[in-house]
Amino acid sequence: MSNAAKHFLTIDNGGTNTKVIIVDGDGNQLAVASFPTDAIERRPGFREVNPEQMRRDIATAVRAALDKAGLAGDQIDGVVPVGHGKGLYVLDKDGQPFMDGILSSDSRAVDLANEFEGRVSEIYALSHQHVMVMQFPVLLRWLKDNEPDNYAKIGYVLSNKDFIRHFFTGEILEERGDASGNNLVNLDTGEYDARLFDFFGIPEMLDRMPRLVNATDQCGSVTDQTAAETGLAAGTPVYAGLFDIDACAIATGVLDDSLFSITAGTWNINVFPSATMAPMDGGCMNSAFPTGATLVEASSPTSAGNLDYVLRMLTADGSKAASYDELGEMLERTDPRTSGVIFFPFLYGSNVDLGAEGAFIGVRSSTDRDQLLRAVYEGVVFAHRHHVEQLLRVLGHSPKAIRISGGVCNSDAWVQMFADVLGMPVETVAVNELGGLGGAMCAAVGSGLYGSFQEAFDNMSKLAKRFEPNPAAKAIYDRKFEAYERLLDSLDGGWQALRDMQAALLDDTDDTDGTDGTDEADATAGTKAR
Repeated sequence: MSNAAKHFLTIDNGGTNTKVIIVDGDGNQLAVASFPTDAIERRPGFREVNPEQMRRDIATAVRAALDKAGLAGDQIDGVVPVGHGKGLYVLDKDGQPFMDGILSSDSRAVDLANEFEGRVSEIYALSHQHVMVMQFPVLLRWLKDNEPDNYAKIGYVLSNKDFIRHFFTGEILEERGDASGNNLVNLDTGEYDARLFDFFGIPEMLDRMPRLVNATDQCGSVTDQTAAETGLAAGTPVYAGLFDIDACAIATGVLDDSLFSITAGTWNINVFPSATMAPMDGGCMNSAFPTGATLVEASSPTSAGNLDYVLRMLTADGSKAASYDELGEMLERTDPRTSGVIFFPFLYGSNVDLGAEGAFIGVRSSTDRDQLLRAVYEGVVFAHRHHVEQLLRVLGHSPKAIRISGGVCNSDAWVQMFADVLGMPVETVAVNELGGLGGAMCAAVGSGLYGSFQEAFDNMSKLAKRFEPNPAAKAIYDRKFEAYERLLDSLDGGWQALRDMQAALLDDTDDTDGTDGTDEADATAGTKAR
């Protein structure tokens, strides 16, 4: 029986773009409205968003999506936020925004993260998490040490999608999956643990954490104010929603350990639901998955976002060096033997050392643009393979296939590269906005339309294409990946020298111009992240 008369609206807030997607109960994508996530870089390593601008942009996009779908606001049966994990969004004690939100690609607290990760054995048995530079407690501790006035104003700590849900409902709640991925939840009990707050030196923040809810819980409804801003009907149910990793896994039907989910977008995300937790020495993260399983994750900000930056960096005016159509043609006319250049996709962070940075290695006077760009594509896939091998060590055997999502799915040649580099079949699903579909499935389960995520997947999603690995290409990529890994090994221990040199240059600049660095911060305030 068709459920096409049911309509669910998802706000999918990613680190690069934010999208509003309307999907019906049969999984048909009816409309998408998007806008760039308006990132501010007021200092190197800082990536923030203005909450009021975010609210205005989301409201405009909701109206645009309703118009594209030809629907009135009262035809939407549920609203779901899906958001990037990590980062930090806070409200004051009156429940109002007072400072910019911090995106998950922010790296200001890298030294703190290194320090805490060096002691992670003290807390791993509680959170089953390693320490990442963009997690709540690391950023909160950075604020406590560096911006104490802002820290003192904090009344509530939220993840991105919980912050967005607050816009729609006025309710202040935190979804358990996001919280568990941020080193603040005891994964055995599913609740906050004071010992984790003590470890990070932020014990006062325990009382400022909202009540935990599950992804499919209804968490209020659209307020009169939001209805006026968005065109939605006041009283429309709003569900807790999902960390975007969870949303993409659910939308692609990765509901047990027979499949891996890869998301290749701003972040390099590789996951599978598991009946057991990954051990500390595997380098993986564990978090609560909406099905009740543990989501084992290996991830870093080392994915497709690197390509967009390099395309702009190659031109003097910041315009893209090539269109995506041109890039697709380049991939089709080249092959794994074309480029001998290795690219480390560490422009926003790394998956080998918190101090590692991006690099091209093997550039010669004869190297052309296509060879550089193909190296970027390959470097991104190598960074994913690094994480997939971590997952394989945890699982102990290969999955039957990998389901992939993210911007990479717009290029069949790039998806084929994933299959060749990983040596496993890679599958895509028919809907291209998987965060939106996963959100809609969450609302469909929360509203009772379907009784489980498996039933929702069976009725709302279907596979589109399957890419088999090419043995000849895999053999070449295996040699390239070996060089990639050996080069990284040779740099192990050397990244700190680079960071020390960069810090010394900054100090020299400050001494020369007679400033304390504030001029640089002011000069970059409000600029857009490329």
